[in-house]
Amino acid sequence: MTTDLQTQLGRLTLPNPIMVASGTFGYAREMQGIVDLHRLGGILPKTITAEPRIGNAPWRTVETSAGLLNAIGLDNDGVDRFLDHHLPYLATLSAPIIVSVAGRTVEDFTYLAGRVGTSAGVAAIELNLSCPNVSGGIDFGTNAESCRRVVQSARDACDVPILAKLTPNVTKIAEIARGAADGGADAVCLINTVLGMAVDWRKRKPVLGNGMGGLSGPAIKPIALRCVHQVRQAVDIAIIGIGGIGSLDDVMQFIVTGASAVQIGTANYYDPTLSMRLIDELPAALGELGAATIAEAVGTLQTIKK
Repeated sequence: MTTDLQTQLGRLTLPNPIMVASGTFGYAREMQGIVDLHRLGGILPKTITAEPRIGNAPWRTVETSAGLLNAIGLDNDGVDRFLDHHLPYLATLSAPIIVSVAGRTVEDFTYLAGRVGTSAGVAAIELNLSCPNVSGGIDFGTNAESCRRVVQSARDACDVPILAKLTPNVTKIAEIARGAADGGADAVCLINTVLGMAVDWRKRKPVLGNGMGGLSGPAIKPIALRCVHQVRQAVDIAIIGIGGIGSLDDVMQFIVTGASAVQIGTANYYDPTLSMRLIDELPAALGELGAATIAEAVGTLQTIKK
């Protein structure tokens, strides 16, 4: 059976569902000697803001028993440097480039969408609506109406597809996803990191300089799968699964639960060639399900009816 790995996220078509998550892959240039960048389903460079940011004070990362806590604070070069220096290189790659942007106000997101979304080489924009380790500003990922407004403003500012990255640090994530869908998002990305902290009990101080940070890695996969399942029941737009993916089994769990694509994050640090193996292994896994396409496997989870 011939397998087609192409997948559809609203207006965005990916050659395969294996993407690399923003913040874990630099600006892609750093990985060119390790990963065949042209084979990836999508590349998300480090999140950019309107102005350069130096990020949070150290420590910025700490390992946990089943993941990684980070409080980088969106350290980045700013939109001007990104467009002048990083995007020209990214535009030479055949993989779709999805640019992650973050702002403190609706106007920030509108400005960034207008600048980035009208630039050659950009396939889509991911709105980082709720980074857990940046102090100040409005967390657009915790209020459905705020989420709707910022998504709609970004969509109005450019013609490229819009992806909304949502936080799990809410009571009802399905309501936030509905806000993103109502605003015109092509897909929602589930999930951003889970708020957590690490403590040095001898010093009686938090380990991270920011006090708290975002937990990623294997520990959060069950939370991410739950969020994908809940959102799949609530909205019709595409879902991208993120959280603790480190094997083909993880990928397939997200797909059958309802994700049309996935993003590899923390695993890029300890297994940087994982994405290549996953692309190679996907056809056999789909074949086990009797599926010839990604779409045939998406959302086929059989749940117990109450």
